[in-house]
Amino acid sequence: MASFNRVMLMGNLTRDIELRYLPSGMAVAEFSIAVNEKRKASDGQWVEDVSFFEITLFGRTAEVASEYLSKGSPIFVEGRLKQDTWEKDGQKRSKVKVIGERMQMIGGRGESGGGGGGGGGRPAASRPNSGGAPAESQRSNYVNSNTPSSHDSQPTGDGPGYDEPDIPF
Repeated sequence: MASFNRVMLMGNLTRDIELRYLPSGMAVAEFSIAVNEKRKASDGQWVEDVSFFEITLFGRTAEVASEYLSKGSPIFVEGRLKQDTWEKDGQKRSKVKVIGERMQMIGGRGESGGGGGGGGGRPAASRPNSGGAPAESQRSNYVNSNTPSSHDSQPTGDGPGYDEPDIPF
């Protein structure tokens, strides 16, 4: 049976990042984020729910996150879920956390979180727009990727929707 394990979250850091190094020299960053969701309650009032997620980043992505992000910083993380299990005082315990494979800092340098590069393990030269928020052209390409571009929607022949232009000569 096939399986799929992918998660994408955008939220704010609830604490400063804890950066440590494994004996192999690999950087490990651990932090948590709060993800807010607004919904309409049965009485018609808007209610805000908050969910908290533990995130772990590795390698250069961990170092970049630790350098540029702090408590309150907005971040987008893409990764996979991992369940940790351990035993404490004779009781089995478990916790599900997110292993971040890519991250994007949200906001500019003047906002909380400092902005800066994206991380995600790709060199800065190969990252589209290594600044904070996506450039307007990148944002529209991403958000509107399923809609036809303006030149695709222009009528080109005698079919429906084609209006022959009034030529003054």
